[in-house]
Amino acid sequence: MQQREDEEQDSIENGAGLVVVIATYNEIENLPRLMDQVFQYLPQAKIRVIDDNSPDGTGRWVDDNVKRFPSGSLSCEHRSGKLGLGSATITGFGWAMEQKVPLVATMDADFSHDPASLPALVKAIRNEADSSVAVAIGSRY
Repeated sequence: MQQREDEEQDSIENGAGLVVVIATYNEIENLPRLMDQVFQYLPQAKIRVIDDNSPDGTGRWVDDNVKRFPSGSLSCEHRSGKLGLGSATITGFGWAMEQKVPLVATMDADFSHDPASLPALVKAIRNEADSSVAVAIGSRY
């Protein structure tokens, strides 16, 4: 019984059941490194990029690199134009709800949010000793 609980905890701490929503517009220079770092810290997470038709090819890069990452862990929604961060975040949350993903994180693609902080946020929200935690907020300050 303890081994199963330990395995579940290891899975949780590796990002199982988490989708990281990243809104993008012209982030081709940051996105490859960001993807690598998110998966380094949370190898079982999923990443959903919401791209606002980046002229620099950000969304196309995601499509071209889906196979570099574990099956189903990276996907991109292509939007028709620059519709903004707020609506991109709402779109990402909507997708997560449709997929029945239990945990969602959002972050910027410009490294104003450090991917190394993601495991601590996952641990805070999934702390079984305090089931009253529904939201964990990280700050870049």
